Amino acid sequence: MQKHSAIQFWGAGTMRTFRPLWAAEEMGLQYTLHPIGPRTGETQTNEYTQLNPKQKVPYMQDGAFGLSESVAISRYLIQRYGSDQTLSPMQSLESSAKEDEWVAYVYGELDETSLYVMRRHGDLAHIYGESPAAMVAAKAYAQKHLAVCAEYLQDKDFLLNQRLGLADIMLVSCLDWAVHYQFELPESLQCYRQLHRQRAAYRRAYAVNYPKTL
Repeated sequence: MQKHSAIQFWGAGTMRTFRPLWAAEEMGLQYTLHPIGPRTGETQTNEYTQLNPKQKVPYMQDGAFGLSESVAISRYLIQRYGSDQTLSPMQSLESSAKEDEWVAYVYGELDETSLYVMRRHGDLAHIYGESPAAMVAAKAYAQKHLAVCAEYLQDKDFLLNQRLGLADIMLVSCLDWAVHYQFELPESLQCYRQLHRQRAAYRRAYAVNYPKTL
């Protein structure tokens, strides 16, 4: 199992910070985590802003190379350190395009367009304002696309190629988010989520990302 000790992550406590940690744990990578929060003021310090002017988490440095955004970080780690025994890059143009299709779909329709809208006007209503109509619409929109995923996963344990990949990391993290918001998942998604939550790497990453829940 490949190790790399120059990797540092900033950010913990959210589904977006969880994704690259899970990818790193699947590949057995050594890393240092700086568990700063997204709205604790820690991302606004001069030191952190010099690293990441976006003032967002997650952020990663691998030696002198820095990168933000959960999808980009996770994909970079897989491309650079993945193997056939852990997570591995797609081997063809077609399979890579299919992965991109699922990653873009999950991020665009479940993360940004629905679940994060619920976070803005629910958990973060003191910042963005209450909007019951937006909450209802966002939940209905998420349920529509969860149904699409549920139908596809009726007889599957993975989204692609019969093995865990970036698309699964994205979807499982959004399913965890949905359950946190008290969605009732279709049976196929419940089974899929529970299967992957039993993975040792998932559990290690979860413990690191959410230490206060243990």
